[in-house]
Amino acid sequence: MLTSFQEARLGLDQMVRDINDAGFPPPAFAGTDLTKFAITPFGWSIGSGYSSTPCQIGTAGGGTCTTASVTNSPGDFDIIVETNPNIQDPASKVQWIRYQLVGTTLMRGVADKSGGGTDPDAVTTAAGVLVPFVQNVVNNACPPQIPNCQTAYPGIFPGGAPVPIFSYACDNSSPPPATVPCLGPGADNSPTNIRDVMITLVVAAPLADAATGMPRLVQLNGRGRRINPNQ
Repeated sequence: MLTSFQEARLGLDQMVRDINDAGFPPPAFAGTDLTKFAITPFGWSIGSGYSSTPCQIGTAGGGTCTTASVTNSPGDFDIIVETNPNIQDPASKVQWIRYQLVGTTLMRGVADKSGGGTDPDAVTTAAGVLVPFVQNVVNNACPPQIPNCQTAYPGIFPGGAPVPIFSYACDNSSPPPATVPCLGPGADNSPTNIRDVMITLVVAAPLADAATGMPRLVQLNGRGRRINPNQ
């Protein structure tokens, strides 16, 4: 259990750092070279590359980032951060950093951002980019099933529903200005307006409890807050 907790904690710390740095450097800092600045703090994909209109974050049926047939970033279990984490190196470029839940493994991938109409989804899911980051993440599929996990930990899976790893708060342009949950549809509910990313990791120990046979879980919560301007 301690090993699972430590791995999850280290993973959570890294995600928070990446999200805090999202959107750096902004265009005003880096001229016209698209690989030297962040167009948007968080990436998305509709067709090929960024479209002129970002996708809409929202609940089922209310957004276009995640639909019944296509899962895009940002979503409950998928996020792409656009930032330059190595700004001290003058030769460094902006990178796309992606976190994506695949089964019960949270994957992490890092790829240099390309100019033009390159699709961040295609770049970050290319062969060999995503690698295992945190194992036994059961937010979406607690083994052997959510009801068993809910019995052992009723506070973790309220209502027996999966627990999103990522949930979002957006800057709201309507007066008075505020940071509110990103719930579509609406002009403010786009990846360009994400301010806070709330992170919840539910991780299972490799072995069930020896006395009860029930899964042993730990839940960690964190929040990344973008501090850079979005344009």
